[in-house]
Amino acid sequence: MHASSILGGHAEGPVIASAEPLSFWGGVSPETGSVIDVHHPLHGVCLTGGILMMPSSRGSCTGSGVLLDLILTGRAPAALVFSEAEDVLTLGALIAAEMFGKPLPVLRLAPESFAALSRAKTARITATSIEADGVVLPLMPPRIATLDLSDTDRAMLDGEQGQAIQQAMRIICAMAAQQGANCLIDVTQGHIDGCIYASPANLVFAERMADMGAQVRVPTTMNAISVDYANWQAQGVPSSFGDPAARLADAYVRMGCRPTFTCSPYLLASAPQAGEAIAWAESNAVIFANTVLGARTPKHPDFLDLCIALTGRAPLSGVYLTENRKAKSIIDVELPENVDDAFWPLIGYLAGHAAPDRIPLLHGLASESPSKDDLKALCAAFGTTSAAPMLHIEDVTPEAEGAAVAGAERKTITRADMAEAWKRLNAGPEQVELVAIGSPHASLDECRALAADFAGRHRHPDVAVIVTAGHQVIAEARADGTLESLEQSGVRVVPDLCWCSISEPVFPTRTRTLITNSGKYAHYGPGLSNRVVRFGSLADCVEAAVIGGVPARLPSWLR
Repeated sequence: MHASSILGGHAEGPVIASAEPLSFWGGVSPETGSVIDVHHPLHGVCLTGGILMMPSSRGSCTGSGVLLDLILTGRAPAALVFSEAEDVLTLGALIAAEMFGKPLPVLRLAPESFAALSRAKTARITATSIEADGVVLPLMPPRIATLDLSDTDRAMLDGEQGQAIQQAMRIICAMAAQQGANCLIDVTQGHIDGCIYASPANLVFAERMADMGAQVRVPTTMNAISVDYANWQAQGVPSSFGDPAARLADAYVRMGCRPTFTCSPYLLASAPQAGEAIAWAESNAVIFANTVLGARTPKHPDFLDLCIALTGRAPLSGVYLTENRKAKSIIDVELPENVDDAFWPLIGYLAGHAAPDRIPLLHGLASESPSKDDLKALCAAFGTTSAAPMLHIEDVTPEAEGAAVAGAERKTITRADMAEAWKRLNAGPEQVELVAIGSPHASLDECRALAADFAGRHRHPDVAVIVTAGHQVIAEARADGTLESLEQSGVRVVPDLCWCSISEPVFPTRTRTLITNSGKYAHYGPGLSNRVVRFGSLADCVEAAVIGGVPARLPSWLR
């Protein structure tokens, strides 16, 4: 039995162990250090000061920013112990040590060692060992980088192109070492996730880099931010939140990023082509880029996304490599008849549970000819329950043919599994006060479908209907009359924000229960909003908007 030190340091505390990965964004409160993901076994547990043991992380790339803030405020776990490869939280700990002088140990244990230590009550970590309940395991030292760097890479690392570029390259090389990369790769574009104001730490990092004169060297888009940039003051957002959230966006724009403010960058004209090496963050965007577009990008954590955009270089590891894009799990789906749009996020959610740590190949869906929006919903929900950066769908996605490795495990998603998951995501009262559409940001086709479903009907006076969408989609909806149709039905379309970053008072304060057609927000919403969240189809959402609620029943295709 042995353990490897990924990031060194000393720590001791109670062991907090889970067999299920956790997303720190939407799963852990930066204010308290407690788990707020209502679907996670550790819900309600305070992680502060504990030795957190779990196989890996999952979900949002913004988890690195949440961990950094927890470290800076003294609310973080004392150490992180994984049994599998992990990048998001590791990067947060690396930034804390590299830029702020606050180390937090990160270890990786072999499965048998992990299983043994997870049963312990307390653990102590030193530079050379981890001790738990009398069992002492020697620690292998952190991997020393042996990167084959180009002359330009070395010039950046030596500071010849400025302090900000040097800092970025130091972080990239450190991550490359722990990922086992031997060299770096050129990327053609980036997408920044760290512009969401997850915590003050995001702002400290971005402004520090901007003040050092950092400028991106590849075209770089920006994720949704945490305020409606042009309107937050008029909306009554307190300046204590609105000011730093807007400053965070400004810092990235100062560094040359495009203020696209969307979590659906694949809807932009700049979306990458098949085989293109890019550097995207934001979990749903990464999974869609790999799965549907056939582009190549690991799930880069917040902060690393900027470092790569500043240098145009990324560690050659993960799904940049063809061999790492293979499916290690085959999932057969029992396809019901006459499914509706709610089927796709439900299947993504269940596929993530079935393959929490590996890329799956889904069988049985091709006959339904899923649309781009169906795949968008599936990919987003998959990213909430799996750490994998992509999946394959037989006869649908570009790399599905021959994707499964020999000996891949085989599982089935049954109708019973679907019914159980539906009930789990759809518990709550019939009456709702809010309909939430656009997680990820709605496409033009989704806006048109919503307008068609309303078809002259008007929302109930006690129900707010809010759609979040990117500026490009909103402009297109305005041009073809869709926006006017939605507004006449009482639907509010909001730019810049997405449901995973929206807060009061833009989020209606009187809401007790909301309904969404997003599997992603159905999972994260209870923890982020502290409200009851219902899940349903677009038609269910419209029905709830018009009559003030909808029964919490199984869909017709599962009855």
